[in-house]
Amino acid sequence: MKLKQRVVLLAILLVIFIFTKVFLIDNLDTSAAHREDQRAFQRMLSGLRVALEPRLEHTLQSPWEIAAQWVVPREVYPEDTPELGAVMHAMSTKKIIKADVGYKGTQLKALLILEGGQKVVFKPKRYARDYIVEGEPYAGYDRHNAEVAAFHLDRILGFRRAPLVVGRFVNLRTEIKPVATEQLLGTFMTVGNNTCFYGKCYYCRETEPACADGDIMEGSVTLWLPDVWPLQKHRHPWGRTYREGKLARWEYDESYCDAVKKTSPYDSGPRLLDIIDTAIFDYLIGNADRHHYESSSLSVLHHPCFYLEQAELPEERSPEVCLKNCHVS
Repeated sequence: MKLKQRVVLLAILLVIFIFTKVFLIDNLDTSAAHREDQRAFQRMLSGLRVALEPRLEHTLQSPWEIAAQWVVPREVYPEDTPELGAVMHAMSTKKIIKADVGYKGTQLKALLILEGGQKVVFKPKRYARDYIVEGEPYAGYDRHNAEVAAFHLDRILGFRRAPLVVGRFVNLRTEIKPVATEQLLGTFMTVGNNTCFYGKCYYCRETEPACADGDIMEGSVTLWLPDVWPLQKHRHPWGRTYREGKLARWEYDESYCDAVKKTSPYDSGPRLLDIIDTAIFDYLIGNADRHHYESSSLSVLHHPCFYLEQAELPEERSPEVCLKNCHVS
């Protein structure tokens, strides 16, 4: 073989060797990175997994006392919550000792008092899980299971600003009616073989009751925040007008966010960043109807936005519906 041919062959072999080595190293690096990603994901899943166990280890406190101690200015529950399963188990099983109409709002709910004196909010099931409501983002009833999903998304994102929520089946005839106030009891009726109630709220109507399957009603139970943490209600700066054909300023004014950033309480502190977090959260859960938000009136410097209503039905929409043209440096 001539020298020139040998040089060409050697060069080809050298190129093949280099490419093979690079490819193998890249594959090894990719595989190692993939394995580490898998391990990190499994660690995250392990940390998020909740076993609804009734026992509380190493404490004589009630689940309600533990949950009340979790609430601090920037979060409703801590990142490390070994007692979370026990608290949620109590929410889903403790005896109901009183039932009343829900607090102010547009949607049907009931205020329940559980054994031990803990207030919770019960939202009844109104739709099958795969039912889609057509129309405006604020059309239709709230979905009880959306509250449950939103709470766990809040945990995944690490916001920790949504109150605890669990699903629960209640027997309206044996668990609710015997302890119901006259105001709530007066809204009960029978439709076919099903026990129903329509409660009291802005949109509650006798013609649109929530009905159980027989006497058994599925719903969500949301833990009431401690009374020592009073909440202030604020109009969301990116709220809708709720008037057909009338746009909110943020929908047409490109400089709207700059104006918001110069307005209290968004001109200092983390409030505007909290609003952006809320927008991301709402987009992921499909909530385009957050016209107000709540913050703690005791946390003057670091008041976060608490996520108290997230049961609107999802639909196709762009992220701009939640927050538009806002850049924070």
